[in-house]
Order: sequence, then structure tokens, then C-alpha cells
Amino acid sequence: MATIKLRLSSKKDKETEKSEVLIRFCHGKVDQRAKTNIYVNHEYWNKDTQSIKIPNVRLFTDDKKQLKEELQQVQDQLNKLASHIQQSFQSLDKSKKVDANWLKDLIHDYHFPTEPEQEQEEKIEQPSFFDVFTKYIDERDFSLQRKRHMKVVWRTLKRFALYKNIELTFDSITDETLSQIEKFYKEEHIIKDNKSYSKILDAVPESRTPKPRGKNAINNFMRHLRAFIYWAIEKEYTNNNPFKKYTIVDCTYGTPYYITIDERNKLYHANFSRHPRIARQRDIFVFQCCIGCRVGDLWEMTRDNIVDGAIEYIPNKTKEEDATTVRVPLNAIALEILDRYKDCDKLLPFTSQQHYNKDIKTMFRGARLNRVVTVLNPTTREEEKHPLWEVASSHMARRCFIGNLYSKVKDPNAIGSMTGHVVGSKAFARYRKIDDDVKKELVTMLE
Repeated sequence: MATIKLRLSSKKDKETEKSEVLIRFCHGKVDQRAKTNIYVNHEYWNKDTQSIKIPNVRLFTDDKKQLKEELQQVQDQLNKLASHIQQSFQSLDKSKKVDANWLKDLIHDYHFPTEPEQEQEEKIEQPSFFDVFTKYIDERDFSLQRKRHMKVVWRTLKRFALYKNIELTFDSITDETLSQIEKFYKEEHIIKDNKSYSKILDAVPESRTPKPRGKNAINNFMRHLRAFIYWAIEKEYTNNNPFKKYTIVDCTYGTPYYITIDERNKLYHANFSRHPRIARQRDIFVFQCCIGCRVGDLWEMTRDNIVDGAIEYIPNKTKEEDATTVRVPLNAIALEILDRYKDCDKLLPFTSQQHYNKDIKTMFRGARLNRVVTVLNPTTREEEKHPLWEVASSHMARRCFIGNLYSKVKDPNAIGSMTGHVVGSKAFARYRKIDDDVKKELVTMLE
């Protein structure tokens, strides 16, 4: 009888701190190992039962409820993959030798189903839409986070094609197709409740069940698709550009909210001696406030990024279009924090980004940063009121840097040279907030 054994890789992803589940399949002389492309944190893996540890408590916060759902979905993915492997092995011709890469290829095709096989000559002349998309993801010098986003686009388009029962090709995509794709992405959280759609989700699963998506998320999804189409045209896979008659509207954002210098200093001097991990995370957050980088760039920094009293780095998000080195001089607080962790192997004692964001909310609450701010809900587009600690995240450190500098200097190009924004960047405009003091100065001109 065939047996399947699972274990967790010791190698952790730098950003998520998750490790990949590894699989071993044994039956007679067949003994093969492969990666599952399914990831989980070590703290939620039970090596004895070779399964996910799912919390079982009576009362859940929203975060714990979401965590439980996500862990259950990962376990479901493992169960479905194991079942698929067993069924596929049973259908093999046992009179022939099992290919040495059978398990690895089977898992790859499970996660990334290929189009029906064509004659070799025809495949060379007309590679499928999804094969070219996979090549695009593999060949481009994307950051890990960008690759994940593009794989989400790939899987969503695959589900769209299955749902519509159509073959998605470069020649068949029109501006009307793009409108249908946008509508599907917007409404998938409703469509998923259809009984027939469960088979599609089983065939092309996501780590999380589709949820309501806001307008900005939809716009970014369509921009990722447009970038792929433009690349395919450039590489001469197609001449069809469906985006000629299709417009992606600009993303809309509420007024940026950020902590003031006084609030940052209050956080920095808050006493977390009884919670050393929160104290370390607080220092990392305040350091990020001092240099204004994105958290993905911060996590990759080492002591080598310190050059002549400044931090130097090339932002991951824009390095494909503009590989300009960003240089940010270190102020006294940043230098003090670096000196505190001078024996650290990395630049600072980083944990996972997931824990970092949770700890930021904890430290804000502990420092009593309760000022109420107005937030635009990305899904409902309605204004909401929240205390700072409820909406605090790693990106607030970047806004702290940009917003407080802009209130004093009001020169987007000077600030942009330290944040990685290109000259005239529309994205930079979101961070600009005309503070009340400036408004008062303007109003007094009418007296």
C-alpha cells in the first residue's frame, strides 16, 4: 500500500518566516520526494501527526478566527494534494517503470495546470497564454512579493477561464474580456458560494478563500495583467493589445494619517522593559520612521547598507524601472538604535513581517497612542473612525517619515530622493497632507 509522509523544511522564507511542507511517496520500489508548494509557520506544524496545528479555543478574536480559517485551508490543501497523488498513482500503468520525476511533475501540474497537449511543432509556434504567463513570472527579476502577486493573477485568470468555460488565448482577449475579468475578480467572493464553483477552487486553489475586494485592489490586479500583456507584445508572443480600448482608473486614497514626531518620541520612550520582544520591535519601527523605507526593503538590510553615516539601498518595488540608489542620512535616534544592536547579525533583530505588524498594534496601544483618525475603508469606500493603535502598521512608519518632512519642507522631490519615489510620482501625492498649521496660515491671509 502506498504511503505518504510529510515534514516541514528547516529553511524559512525571509519575509513570511514560513517553511515549505515536503512530501515523500513510497510504494514498493517507488520512493520519491518533492516540494508541495504549500507553506506554514513552524509553530503551527505537528511533526508527530504530520499535519497542521489548528487552535481549538472557545472565544476567538477576529485575528484568531482568521488564523484558524487560514490554517484549516492549508490543511485542506494538503489533504486534497495527498488524495490527488494517491488517485494519480492508482491510474498509472504499473507494467512500466515510474518516471523519476513523476511526483515533482505531478505536484507542479496540480498547482499550475497546463493547457491540453498539442503537437510539438504547434506548441513552439503558438505557446499557450498560461504557459507564457508562467514564463513571464519565472524570467522577470521580480521581488518575492511581486512574484506572489503575479501568481495570484495567474490563478485567478485560470479560475475565470474555467468558470466561463472558455480557452483564454492572446488572440481571444478583447476589451470586453477584460471587463468580464474585472467583474469576476470583484465578485469571486460571491461566486465561490455556488456549489459548482467548489470544483474550480479545488482545481486552482488559493491559500485564502476569496474575500470582498476593494476598487484599488481590482485596479492593481488589472495593472499586473496589463504589465504581462505589454511584456508578451514586446517579446512578440502576440500583437493584440486589448488595453488600447480599456481604461484602468486611478486608485483613490483617503487623506494619509501618520504619527507626529511627538507621538513617535512618546512611543520610543515608552517603558516596555517587561516585554523585551515588543521593545525590540518598537526600536525597529522607530528606526523605520527615521529612514522611511518600505518594510520589504528594511528586512533585507544588513550592516553593509550603512555607508558613511547613511543608509543606502535600491528599493525593490522600483528597481526594474529605476535602479537609483536611495541614500538617507542617519539621525541621532537611528544611530542610537543601531548601536544598541551592534552585535546583531542583521541590521536589526528582525522577526517575521506578520508578527511585526501585530506587535506594532500592541506597542501603540501600550504607549497609549489613541488619537482618532479618519480612515477610508478600501472595500466599502466609506469613511471610518479608528484610534491610531487599531490602524497602525509598518507602512505608518514610512508615512511618518514622509508626512512630517513634507509639513516642514514641502519639497516632494527632495523627500522623494530619500524614499525611492521618482520625480513627479503620483504615488508620492498620497503622502502629502496639508497640516492644520499651514491651513491657519492661509486663512489668516483673508483677514
